[in-house]
Amino acid sequence: MFSRSGYQALPLGDFDRFQQSSIGLYGAQKGFFSFGAKADPLGPARNAADSTQGWLSWICHGIITSLVFLLMLLTFPISGWFALKIVPSYERMIIFRLGRLRAPQGPGVVLLLPFIDHWQRVDLRTRAFNVPPCKLISRDGAVLSMGADVQFRVWDPALSVLVVKDLVAATRMTAQNAMAKALGKKSLREIQGEKLRIGEQLLLDINDMTKSWGLEVDRVELTMEAVLQPPRDALLGALGAIAPVLDGSPPQLAAHLLDSTPSTLEADRVETVSEVDSPRRRPSVAELLSAVEPILSEALVSRVGASYQVDIILPGGARSTFFIDLSSGSGRAGCGVPQGSPDVVLEVAEEDLQELMLGELRPLAAYMSGRLRVQGDLQLALRLEELFKAVKLHR
Repeated sequence: MFSRSGYQALPLGDFDRFQQSSIGLYGAQKGFFSFGAKADPLGPARNAADSTQGWLSWICHGIITSLVFLLMLLTFPISGWFALKIVPSYERMIIFRLGRLRAPQGPGVVLLLPFIDHWQRVDLRTRAFNVPPCKLISRDGAVLSMGADVQFRVWDPALSVLVVKDLVAATRMTAQNAMAKALGKKSLREIQGEKLRIGEQLLLDINDMTKSWGLEVDRVELTMEAVLQPPRDALLGALGAIAPVLDGSPPQLAAHLLDSTPSTLEADRVETVSEVDSPRRRPSVAELLSAVEPILSEALVSRVGASYQVDIILPGGARSTFFIDLSSGSGRAGCGVPQGSPDVVLEVAEEDLQELMLGELRPLAAYMSGRLRVQGDLQLALRLEELFKAVKLHR
């Protein structure tokens, strides 16, 4: 599993690469009385940060550490009950001494200095969590309820403590976003037939984002709860199959049922199919913008209460910009950028904008599938659905 994600497998014993002793009195506490610059085994990034501190900081650090160590010796063995900790083989202990990160300690007995050491245990065993089912839009317009089961383990205890506060919550959110992005590019047929391959690709994508956190995802298993809405092609195909019959006259319908006049029915069928399959003309962006202006009202402003800048990507690659100001008065809309800074900046393709304004695509579904990009407050962006509903009713 490590070979696929770019990691190299390390046995548990290799976490002792810092060469600390298990008791931690001298080997693990190396650097007690060293006031000069020293090499940090955790990497050059932390060496660069520590090197910026002067000799005074190192001297104070050494004096305080020496005094606490001496106090602990004078009060031994009472202090031993509080200073000695046992770390099992499947854990490592991360210690911050006077705010400085030390090498991971364990397994075995680890010495902690009272008052100046703050510590945290890190479990190296494989853990698991589930991504709760959420609604996703596939490439062919199907609405799915998809979840996932994820297994991961920590491979760098220091990074897992330094970089992320809540490791499970951050990994769950990353897995959910990666799943929505990956499945939005697949059709329903591909998702149903290639779940294992999609899970392997998700594993690599998640590991690319979490490798700097000191953890590795071992397994991702997709779970499909339900298909909430079939693909658009299936719905159109079903309507196209019955539309020629329903659009015909009663004698033609009877002929179809009794199969008495196949030639006439076939001619009428071909003619009707051509009418049904002819593409419906969609309004242009300018026409949609002109349809927005008449419906602006104080009631709509009170429900939305925000200003928007919409960057439209045209089919040729060019861009067009218009604004919708629903923050005050009766609202305004027009071409160009709004006066002042907009609350939300939206970026959307022309075809997707047409589907949004015609009510064929909801803003949340467009955002989850990556067809609508939002800069700003997502909740304010989703309030535009009130405007799209008003446009649909006005048409």
